[in-house]
Amino acid sequence: MEKEYIQITSGRGPVECCRVVVLVMSKIVEHAKSQGYEVDVVEHEDGPNDGCMFSVTLVVKGENILSLKEEWEGSVLWVAQKNTFRPWHRRKNWFVGVHFFKPLQAESVLGRDLTYETLRSSGPGGQNVNKVETAVRAIHVPSGTTVVASDMRSQTQNKKLARERLIMKLSAIEKEKQMQQTHDVWMNHNTLERGNPIKKFKGDL
Repeated sequence: MEKEYIQITSGRGPVECCRVVVLVMSKIVEHAKSQGYEVDVVEHEDGPNDGCMFSVTLVVKGENILSLKEEWEGSVLWVAQKNTFRPWHRRKNWFVGVHFFKPLQAESVLGRDLTYETLRSSGPGGQNVNKVETAVRAIHVPSGTTVVASDMRSQTQNKKLARERLIMKLSAIEKEKQMQQTHDVWMNHNTLERGNPIKKFKGDL
């Protein structure tokens, strides 16, 4: 079974773009599941308002993910028929970026750049799981990026899971930077990029 990640980003755009991130995510999840793929949210950054996200990362599993990638990767246009955030705003077209990627190779994340902290788990398992520090926080020292894993009962297992999640998050951050550059291109070359979306939707924000 193949596995890949999908990054949907507003490119640090306004609240409308953050709302479109959530709307496009719903479209992708619905379409992917209808095609037999497994898809879940693994990371997201909340936007300035409820129901908005600056970015979200999905993990998709299944066969022939390339076909899903060919359909969705690129810029997605949402034509707002109603803007509940700024009703007076004349702009109707809002863009987000969709990009598929695989995690960084574990070997490329140097072990000396990672540190780990243990903490008490707050997850399921009753009192026993909280008596010992089974949860693990992984920290990428150069960037300050952190993740926490507390899913497993074993500290060793949680450490491994935390490392995997940290590598995924670093990969997502790297793609976010790349897609921010793409957003800058959209802003600088309005007609060229905004006139060529891979997908187009109409609906309320």
